[in-house]
Amino acid sequence: MIDLHVHSNASDGTLSPTEVLNAASEAGLKAIALTDHDTIDGIPEIMSHASLNTCLKVIPGIELSCYYNKREIHILGLFVDYENPGLINELNSLKNLRLKRNLKMIELMNNDGIDVSLEKLLFGNPDSVITRAHFARYLIEAGICKNKEQAFKKYIGIGCKYYLPKEEVTYEQAMDILNRYSEISVLAHPLLYKLGYAELDILLDKLKNSGLTGLECYHSSNNYFESEKLRKIAERHNLLVSGGSDFHGKNKPDINIGTGRGHLHIPDSLLLEMENYISKKRKQA
Repeated sequence: MIDLHVHSNASDGTLSPTEVLNAASEAGLKAIALTDHDTIDGIPEIMSHASLNTCLKVIPGIELSCYYNKREIHILGLFVDYENPGLINELNSLKNLRLKRNLKMIELMNNDGIDVSLEKLLFGNPDSVITRAHFARYLIEAGICKNKEQAFKKYIGIGCKYYLPKEEVTYEQAMDILNRYSEISVLAHPLLYKLGYAELDILLDKLKNSGLTGLECYHSSNNYFESEKLRKIAERHNLLVSGGSDFHGKNKPDINIGTGRGHLHIPDSLLLEMENYISKKRKQA
């Protein structure tokens, strides 16, 4: 069993990359992909420890946030060239855009007497990419909110007082980055965008024209029938099938690495198909 969508505390997970590796090993997984939001900062650590574990394959990855028709979507990059200076520069630019947004949100909260700061949002991990999940965690630990759902519903969700949209990175821009610095690109958790299957087909056509190679058909939020429907859609668009739990540690306590909410099972064969695709692509280059 494999899991090709996992987060560490390099973005909005709660486990360090090494702890993610250990959790995957304890779960008996054969392969995982570390796909933190808009950052590869956790990759060197997990790759250095992965070489000591011959039973578990680690795939360097990333989850890029971008926009389609004013709607935020996420695209996974798998087998990323994480040491490439060009990729590092691109991601530093995205990090700066996110930092500006976070500082503005902090200012809004401070103006209303909420004593939050970048340092407090980092929770002792200075290299973490701050997301709204960090704001939610702070609001809970400060006793302002009871749980993550309340934090998003009343404070930082879309339309709330302290919500600010990110600078829009288009899906074309995201795909350009992934085409240059990853071997596989996958539209993550497609049903969470609430597009409907007809609009999803339109999106996939656009992404495919921009270089998309895969669709995340297996995800913790899907039931069996939805996953099978997505597999048929992937086949129709000639896309590779991928799957992942979207594990975040304690930030999503109901989601376990590898098995999601208990029913997730991602076949090893999907990774083999990706590796065969990469091999054929390299031979044709």
